[in-house]
Amino acid sequence: MRYFVAFSYFGAAYHGWQIQPNAITVQEELEKAFSTLLKEKISLMGAGRTDAGVHAKQMYAHFSTTPISNTVDLMRRLNSFLPDDIAIQNIYEVPEDAHARFNATERTYEYLITTQKDPFSIATTHYIKQKLDIEKMNKAAQLLLGKQDFECFSKSKTDVKTYYCTVKKAIWEQKEDKFVFTITADRFLRNMVRAIVGTLLDVGTGKITIDHIHTIIASKSRAEAGTSVPAKALYLTQVLYPKNIIKVKNV
Repeated sequence: MRYFVAFSYFGAAYHGWQIQPNAITVQEELEKAFSTLLKEKISLMGAGRTDAGVHAKQMYAHFSTTPISNTVDLMRRLNSFLPDDIAIQNIYEVPEDAHARFNATERTYEYLITTQKDPFSIATTHYIKQKLDIEKMNKAAQLLLGKQDFECFSKSKTDVKTYYCTVKKAIWEQKEDKFVFTITADRFLRNMVRAIVGTLLDVGTGKITIDHIHTIIASKSRAEAGTSVPAKALYLTQVLYPKNIIKVKNV
């Protein structure tokens, strides 16, 4: 039978989601836990790949196994077995052809910025010394909406077939010295969100104009976009699926 597992992780100790040689990853830790407790080789397919150091407040993966008699008990045992920085929220029985990556309809990320130096949040937010113009950053962010070729924000030498993504939401919100950038799309390219944030910060600090975003996108060149911001302040916050895949409300 096929199951979806909903989980979260603090990514500081991991070299991203996907298994890699000579590096600790979230997928490796989860597959080890599932295989040990279910006493068979379990392979997980995630909803997407997160870069090294990126966190996930909500992530999904699917796996197939013999029927699980008590998913609540399995979840409890998994949480006892896993490291403290990975947590299972739920395990769902899903249709046999359900796919955690290909059936996801949209994904949402948040990026956290602070303009006040704070030693207690230095590991989870990105500190910017300059004053930021949130109005300009939001106007620039609106230019990202819709279906476009985002090759300019993609890591080079990636194995994707297309650089087109449909961005449904891109907005900055400010509360005192904290800035939160939220972006939702049907899919994301490798390094895309971090490159977008770096570019929008260039707008907010006056390094480039709002209209220059058009030029950057049209160039399809990563060299034209801004510097990628640190992974430590990036969070995958939501992955959505059709109701026939997960018959409960997404967190």
